[in-house]
Amino acid sequence: FVINCGMSHTQNVPLRTMSPWVQDALDALEYANGPATSPWGSLRARHGHPAPFHLRYMEIGNENGGAPYAERFALFYDSIKSKYPDVHLITDVWGGYPNNRPVEMIDEHYYSSPRFFITNADKYDSYDRKGPKIYVGEYAVTQGCGNGNLRAAVAEAAFMTGMERNSDVVAMASYAPLFANVHYKKWNPDLINFDGSLGYGTPSYYVQQMFSTNRGDVVLQSDWVSQDLIREHAPRRNGKIGLGTWNTQSEYKDIKVTKGDKILYESDLESDAKGWTRLSGNWKLVDGSLRQAAEGSQRLAMAGDTSWEDYTVTLKARKISGAEGFLILFSVKDSDRWVWWNIGGWNNSQHALEYSDGDGKSVMGHFVPGSVETGRWYDIRIELNGEHIKCYLDGKLIQNEVYDTTPTKPLYAVVSRVTATHEIIVKVANVSPMPVDTKIVIDGGVSIASAGKSVVLTSASPTDENSLELPTKVIPKSKTLEGISNEFHYTFDPNSVTVLRLKADH
Repeated sequence: FVINCGMSHTQNVPLRTMSPWVQDALDALEYANGPATSPWGSLRARHGHPAPFHLRYMEIGNENGGAPYAERFALFYDSIKSKYPDVHLITDVWGGYPNNRPVEMIDEHYYSSPRFFITNADKYDSYDRKGPKIYVGEYAVTQGCGNGNLRAAVAEAAFMTGMERNSDVVAMASYAPLFANVHYKKWNPDLINFDGSLGYGTPSYYVQQMFSTNRGDVVLQSDWVSQDLIREHAPRRNGKIGLGTWNTQSEYKDIKVTKGDKILYESDLESDAKGWTRLSGNWKLVDGSLRQAAEGSQRLAMAGDTSWEDYTVTLKARKISGAEGFLILFSVKDSDRWVWWNIGGWNNSQHALEYSDGDGKSVMGHFVPGSVETGRWYDIRIELNGEHIKCYLDGKLIQNEVYDTTPTKPLYAVVSRVTATHEIIVKVANVSPMPVDTKIVIDGGVSIASAGKSVVLTSASPTDENSLELPTKVIPKSKTLEGISNEFHYTFDPNSVTVLRLKADH
């Protein structure tokens, strides 16, 4: 149960008036867990459920953080623990979590690209076992996902193998959001889509189903070795330049691109403003500057030549109004493939390099705390030299990164045992576009029966989706496995999620 802690992303209830908000949490707990003779417990009984619900978890707020959250968290913690000491409290992680009270579990949210989830599939392997437990309360591939495609589902499955493999740390997880009417979608993708008479699950729905119905009670040690690495998502260094904003109105001038002593581009916006390709937003020439005046995210304009490489970009930028700062693009191939320096992003709290490879947007390198002031001109300089990217703000080096060419392994897996049925469950996500023939060896003093079962989610293309018209285009398919033993070969299909259920003796 998530209780409102008196905060939004932009406003806070004054601390002195927080008592009713805290009382709401206590009342909710009494309704869920109190005796039928209590005021709220009796209401529960009148609603048809005299027995307590035994609610075990309550989260204080949602995506809140900072000093105001720490103050309010302490109020809720003290009041709830004094009356319901056995209820576990979940703490928001929004720029860190409070340290003024004990933290039992933290709520992490992830919405990103397939590559993000694949490259973070192993993140909890090195998590501090002495830290708080993790609730991944919201996660989904939301970039490069179409309306919910196979590629997104496979990437989420890779991440889920890491959560399950580290279930001593990751106590709970929940995909979000769950439902959407196809005629009134406020978010994309959603797990289950419907209209007035029909419904269907996305491939991600079937991944959730496969994981939830194939759970062991003991996670086993497994080693996946000698995997051929894939590099399909590495961004290319050549490309145009670009300008942009995110929920902000900004303007740019004195734009210059050089390579050594050679000038590749020098803006004379009075004459060449029309040479800029405006992909989105409201771009106008105002007093010698190119100004973006529209609301909304990812408002972009681009110029130059895709053959440019190893160049330096300099310009001036000024924020007029809005929530964030500047987007300076380089290595631009087209509207879906580029790198940008996000200056004053994430609600004007930090800087970072991000890239889009047609498979969604991912952070490249490190976050650096920082913000952008309204009305002030900033000098920006970006130097590209081979794999290296250096970004300067007012002459100060802010980012010193390299192009993300980290290869990805094709297979991500978790192995578990069902003690009651003596089964071994192997869950594998193959994130590569190629089949992967794998030698599977199971030791530990058990004997594997010759017959087993496989359940596979895949399709002809990673962009395949389900729909109201084709609700079962991408669904799991089961078959019996014959001739297996403690050592056998199995070929994992391209872009697939596979569950193997193997019978073992005692």
